[in-house]
Amino acid sequence: MKRSTRAGIGLAAALLPALFAAGCGRQPSSLGKLGTARGKMLVAAGIAPMASFAKEVGGDLVQVELMVPPGASPHTYQPQPDQMKFLSRASVLVLNGIKIEFWAEKAIEAADNPRLIVVRTADGLDIIDSRHDKEHPGGNPHVWLDPINAIHQVEAIRAAFIEADPRRRADYERNAAAFIAKLKRLDADIRAQVKMFKSRSFISFHPAWVYFARRYGLTEAATIERSPGREPSPAEIREVVDTARRIRAKAIFAEPQFSPKAAEVIAGETGARVLMLDPLGKPPDYDYIKTMRDDLAQMSRALK
Repeated sequence: MKRSTRAGIGLAAALLPALFAAGCGRQPSSLGKLGTARGKMLVAAGIAPMASFAKEVGGDLVQVELMVPPGASPHTYQPQPDQMKFLSRASVLVLNGIKIEFWAEKAIEAADNPRLIVVRTADGLDIIDSRHDKEHPGGNPHVWLDPINAIHQVEAIRAAFIEADPRRRADYERNAAAFIAKLKRLDADIRAQVKMFKSRSFISFHPAWVYFARRYGLTEAATIERSPGREPSPAEIREVVDTARRIRAKAIFAEPQFSPKAAEVIAGETGARVLMLDPLGKPPDYDYIKTMRDDLAQMSRALK
């Protein structure tokens, strides 16, 4: 966690006019003094899971702006002018970290908000290396798909909110505790379901589920896209087909944010079916607990 500095003011001067001039976009409602709107603390969040965690910790005391909207890739997204305006007045920016929010550093400098507290919620976690993923040379970023990691992230958000708004410390602590209790129940339910799996190996669309697999004793045996947005070569598809046959996969997991064509080809070759696992959910009504339970149900269909 850190406060942004005034470093990069030259970059801010260069970027802000262009950012504010381009497009219309959504306008944050009723921005008041720095960091508040109608008495609520302004919080920006990089991706949907972080926005969900921030809303759980903040409750009615915060207004959360999701920076990467539905259908957009966090790998390629560029903040819109209204989002930059929001960021320039926000108290906290909640990031996952591990280089999934490629836009963040330039946006933080361009926002020129010296009071902004930036919390990278994955800091301090045991990060899995991504040797085959050129998009994430610093490690696999999908830590939130392990509910125990999610608890760590919620605790980091709680600390950032208390630093930004110490008067409401008790509220943030109470909200965080209630959500952490739900995450612990989710973890227990996943463990109970996994015990009933006949197969412990699965094939996913891209390397999103390695933390989940590590936590619950599963194996992500193969992935269709080794790097986000890079279509697999014929040789890579053949390799996945061979792996699917070896583990007798009943399902090939695709993701709703990407085309299922490659998954359908592999499924056709192996007699498996295509099921969806959703690592990012569907904003604006995204609910982390519900999304994880839906994903668990899909896994159960394939692995029981």
